[in-house]
Amino acid sequence: MTGSPQTLVFRDLGSQDYPATWESMKTFTDTRDASTADECWLLQHPPVYTLGQAGRVEHVLDAGEIPLVKCDRGGQVTYHGPGQLVAYLLMDIRRRGIGIRQLVDIIEQALIELLGEYALESHTRKGAPGVYVGDDKIAALGLRIRNGCSYHGLSLNVDMDLEPFSRINPCGYPGLGVTQLKDLLDHAPGDLMADAQARLQHALASSLL
Repeated sequence: MTGSPQTLVFRDLGSQDYPATWESMKTFTDTRDASTADECWLLQHPPVYTLGQAGRVEHVLDAGEIPLVKCDRGGQVTYHGPGQLVAYLLMDIRRRGIGIRQLVDIIEQALIELLGEYALESHTRKGAPGVYVGDDKIAALGLRIRNGCSYHGLSLNVDMDLEPFSRINPCGYPGLGVTQLKDLLDHAPGDLMADAQARLQHALASSLL
């Protein structure tokens, strides 16, 4: 498929190992050319902590049996696990004529739009990328730009075990509260993950196409 700023291919990858997916993102980015279509990978990961490029290991308080992977995205430490929706944006932002700050804004606004569809009011914080409901973080993001192209992306807590977040300083902030979509809804759809994924895909497509 020929790539253009108007193309974004969504791929539902199900549950995927984090290190293998990271390698796949790097390979995709390193081998793409001017005709490669942009892609968004939608998936979940088995339990894993990831530490960003400038991340400090002291923010990992007690990893226990959960593996810790040092990766090349921006940001500090976060947790991925079943029930969390992950979207990786593999995009030629140079071709699109946007910068990293604008891409971060687009992602955050897409998440705010999604949460608004559930009648949830959310917001961003200056200097602390991600999306928050009240004082609690519900979505994290971290990106890497290489040769004008992005990879990594965002994670949205949907219906998961939040306990592993208590073993880190989420995104480098001691005591930062973390929440998830299921706990904020009085009447959740039967398959909340599928519903959230469809809404996120629509929100990202509306912002990027």
